[in-house]
Amino acid sequence: MASLFIPVILGTARKGRRSEHAARFVFEETRKRGGVETEFVDICNIPMRLDDAGEQMKDPAFSELVRRADGLILVVPEYNHGYPGLLKHALDMNLEEYIHKAVGICGVSAGPFGGARVIEALLPVMRELGLVTIFNDVNFGHAAKIFGEAGKLLDESFVGRTAKFLDELIWMSRVLRYGRENIAPA
Repeated sequence: MASLFIPVILGTARKGRRSEHAARFVFEETRKRGGVETEFVDICNIPMRLDDAGEQMKDPAFSELVRRADGLILVVPEYNHGYPGLLKHALDMNLEEYIHKAVGICGVSAGPFGGARVIEALLPVMRELGLVTIFNDVNFGHAAKIFGEAGKLLDESFVGRTAKFLDELIWMSRVLRYGRENIAPA
């Protein structure tokens, strides 16, 4: 089977974002996987019109990336019990490109819950977009304690947690790609 393409999307544009350390860590762990190609996507770099809605504002490069993807990894900070609006705006630029593709979500927070509420808030959005969420998440709680100022991982337990997350996402991505390529929709 050809390599899977699973990009990592950093879902915030805030200055001084601690979630960037988590996203870069997950990206590097994904890069280590055989049979997987990845790309780091920072929503700060996706051209987005703010005067329109939905697919009318598609960025061709981002749409092509999503179309090519077999799965997606979202690394998202929790802001006031929810997800960043700019991430939702970026996700809404595509629709059919997501259908029957796997998605894994990594939550990030300054507090103890590791973005559990942002993951919970995103689940109905993922379903509406046609994505299939995996059952493993990575919760980066107390992000400042997990990563040093330069982004160095300080808690090695996240290597194993991320490996379990990637195992499930890669499996689901393979299964869904097989289905998209070999089984006609009913």
